[in-house]
Amino acid sequence: MKAQLLTLNVNGKTRVVDAAPETPLIYILRNDFELNGPKFGCGLGECGACAVLVDGRSVRSCTISVVAVEKRQIVTLEGLGSAENPHPVQRAFVEMQAAQCGYCLNGMIIATAGLLNRNPDPDEAAIRTALSRHLCRCGTHIEILAAARRAAELMRSAP
Repeated sequence: MKAQLLTLNVNGKTRVVDAAPETPLIYILRNDFELNGPKFGCGLGECGACAVLVDGRSVRSCTISVVAVEKRQIVTLEGLGSAENPHPVQRAFVEMQAAQCGYCLNGMIIATAGLLNRNPDPDEAAIRTALSRHLCRCGTHIEILAAARRAAELMRSAP
């Protein structure tokens, strides 16, 4: 399909991109907007490394077209928080040392944020379900689960 001008709201900023409507969102985020939070993993929506929030819900940016998210609220890892003011989920992942290689972290953090957006007090089963399709090859699953629980605590105690 022919390229066209598309308007996206990414991390609170309106951005315009000239792209074919069926282009996967991850290509626009990484190549056009130079956002490196979403990782290109499998390209099939299986690993979760490319997750972003769209209207507060975690989605796989490798399987959703750029036209499908036009004029919706897109938040990447970079827009969730900053080094100076991390989002409670980011803070929890640091506190609980929930990283080794870090490749899965974008997806794990985004999935946790998406879960807490719709369920601020998830039980263990809800956390495991939300993270179940996000692959981690390093074996930090226990720390990731602890970070998700800690993030829920931090968000509940926030003023």
